[in-house]
Amino acid sequence: MLAARRGHERMPPMTIERIGLPLARRMALAAQGFGRKLPDKPGSADLMRALAKIQLHQIDSVNVLSRAHYLPAFSRLGAYDRADLDNLAWGPRRKRRLFEYWAHEASLLPVELQPLLRWRMAAADRGETGWGRMRLYATERRAEAMALLDRIRIDGPLAASDFESHKGQSGWWEWSDTKRALEWLFWAGHITTATRRGSFERVYDLTERVIPAHILSEETPGEAQACLALIERAAKAHGIATAADLRDYFRLSPEQARTAIAGLVEEGVLIPVNVPGWRDTWIHRDARRPRTIKGQALLAPFDPLIWSRDRVQRLFGFHYRIEIYVPAEKRKHGYYVLPFLLGDRLVARVDLKADRQASRLLVQTCHFEPDAPRDAAEALRAELGLLARWLGLGGEDYCLR
Repeated sequence: MLAARRGHERMPPMTIERIGLPLARRMALAAQGFGRKLPDKPGSADLMRALAKIQLHQIDSVNVLSRAHYLPAFSRLGAYDRADLDNLAWGPRRKRRLFEYWAHEASLLPVELQPLLRWRMAAADRGETGWGRMRLYATERRAEAMALLDRIRIDGPLAASDFESHKGQSGWWEWSDTKRALEWLFWAGHITTATRRGSFERVYDLTERVIPAHILSEETPGEAQACLALIERAAKAHGIATAADLRDYFRLSPEQARTAIAGLVEEGVLIPVNVPGWRDTWIHRDARRPRTIKGQALLAPFDPLIWSRDRVQRLFGFHYRIEIYVPAEKRKHGYYVLPFLLGDRLVARVDLKADRQASRLLVQTCHFEPDAPRDAAEALRAELGLLARWLGLGGEDYCLR
């Protein structure tokens, strides 16, 4: 006993590495796929590599510039063909590499993640998750939802507007009973998105007719095992992150995240570090530590790099809020504002709109940060030109101020 105690006393205390904010920024950007040379002709393989880094594209209905799920890949790859993403997400089953589900928010994810989210689907099936009135379809109104499921099974892919009881309401706050039932079936994994119509309306089909068979045949991991895998994926996507950052990426509960982080620490996958002003911070053992980052990109409000406004403030000292729901007269920077990444800093923000009727990209407002470098305006003008050409819009005479 005495020898053991003496041996224990000789063990040095654990040293936690200190990482300065500039390196933390570079690690975060590298993990998100920034800083690499853009491919000359980005294709489907480039898209999948980019998505393998960030894990998901958030879906949002706002289309003032472009649908939100198209923009993160543009920020990392340049002018890729959006049809490639459409085919990966909503193309023939044999070519499908992405699927829709609730991850961070409504998201496009690699199909390989489907087994890791089955615990969430099972919880929805039991009525333990999902919005309040939607949960009723797991219990007292389940028969109604099952009738819709049978209709899809017999008639094939259908949208909410294809059902007679649906009155054509728009917006989640105006959902009909039919739409709520369909969305519960979606949450519970009974159906998924087969395709999207021109209006971006979701068309549902049975999950087994959409998700590739080899994915569906995979064993379903337990909830704890799945959360462990999701936290590791979040850690790879962050490079460096607080526990809150890791939990938020796939919207896990605090307890799920704590247990998974502890398990990954024990396995040596996550390593604790100290970043000034941060709490409970970790790096993935494979995180890159680039000496420089030559980033240049416009970032959509729902880009994984910036969707956590607190993390943006910590990493970049950049106070960013989306002002879509703010009355026009009270907006500070604009309606649909994209931060501009130059090097390893966010140096400007521009309020953009695609005027499709006039075929123009409109820069409605532009604000540079006080410490923006001298070449920021020229770099931003070049990036706006690239974005306009990618969207099939004209406009080279941007007034940047």
